[in-house]
Amino acid sequence: MSTNLNRFASAPATARPTGCDRFIAKLGAASKFSESDAQVLVDLCRDVRTIPARHDLISEGDSPHHLHIVLEGWAARYKTLEDGSRQITAFLLPGDISDLHGTILSRMDHGIVAITRARIAHVPHQVMEDLPLHRPELGRALWRATLIDEAVLRSWIVNVARRSADKRIAHLFCELHARLSVVGLVQDERFDLPLTQEVVADALGLTPVHINRMLQKLREEGLITFTSGRLTIEEFGRLSKFAGFDLNYLHPQQLRQV
Repeated sequence: MSTNLNRFASAPATARPTGCDRFIAKLGAASKFSESDAQVLVDLCRDVRTIPARHDLISEGDSPHHLHIVLEGWAARYKTLEDGSRQITAFLLPGDISDLHGTILSRMDHGIVAITRARIAHVPHQVMEDLPLHRPELGRALWRATLIDEAVLRSWIVNVARRSADKRIAHLFCELHARLSVVGLVQDERFDLPLTQEVVADALGLTPVHINRMLQKLREEGLITFTSGRLTIEEFGRLSKFAGFDLNYLHPQQLRQV
């Protein structure tokens, strides 16, 4: 991808790659920018590569030259411990941008793995570094998105450290529902949940057996239904109250249309 700065000066309208609308919706949920700015975001999504499930987008210790935009599929940030066990520290959903800090830090302090088969746009660091200079509204949008990602991480720390196992799972489901709603991937309180019990266990600091028991409990209490890889939240108000889920850390007061 060219790093010519003229590319930011009035990008012509072109067809959007599949999944790019979710990236625009994600940034547009926290910021307002022009159609011309939106077209620049489309141009960032041109170099698209398919990553198989369970393969790293990038590994801990790497010195990346690109950052990644998830157009389709799910990915996760993770750390591997000395004993080989894994802690997942974030799920990256369609529309999310990863390792934005990689434009400043020279080495990755964690890995990013594709949970499912994923289509990932690769953006050279130089392009992203130059973008805020020529498109300040987009620069602010990226900054806000990064701050919200940090708020999500803080919420995950509290969730894993202080909530009971059933409430940890319920809180995670409420968050995924809220984040997927922004990019149009929730219909009738249902959404795809392509996570094994092992993956959920790695995210919540539990064992797969414990996850299985807690899922059964949530089903028996009429809070969720999970069938064929799709999660239905039967009553979001009840589930969020049970989990102590407060939408404020996702900063919904900033939700605006592009």
